[in-house]
Amino acid sequence: MASTEQATAEYTAKHRYARITQRKARLVADMIRGRSANEALEVLEFSPKRAAAFYLKVLRSAMANASQDEAINLNRLYISDCRADDGPMLNNRLRFRPGPQGRAMPFAKKTSHLTVKVREITNTEEA
Repeated sequence: MASTEQATAEYTAKHRYARITQRKARLVADMIRGRSANEALEVLEFSPKRAAAFYLKVLRSAMANASQDEAINLNRLYISDCRADDGPMLNNRLRFRPGPQGRAMPFAKKTSHLTVKVREITNTEEA
């Protein structure tokens, strides 16, 4: 049986190649996933984690993308999806650290792709 209810639009913002490991960014992503957008902004502003500053900018961008649609009420937005996927390694060949048996190992700096998706909460989701 087909649903007569219209699917709500989802607005996305991404920060690709963020210079933070995905493991550290996922801690912050788990804190804000499923929360209302205004509540998540407050959590991110007062979080001591470094990844919170990255996610704060991405969340504000996703909310700005949603504000382009005049039918959307910004006070009813919530975070439907929040991810931290791994990006490519930055291999800095100019700096080295000690390796086993007197060898030199180059630094491998990790990057992440941060994604935030917001959606307007519907009446059926409130109940």
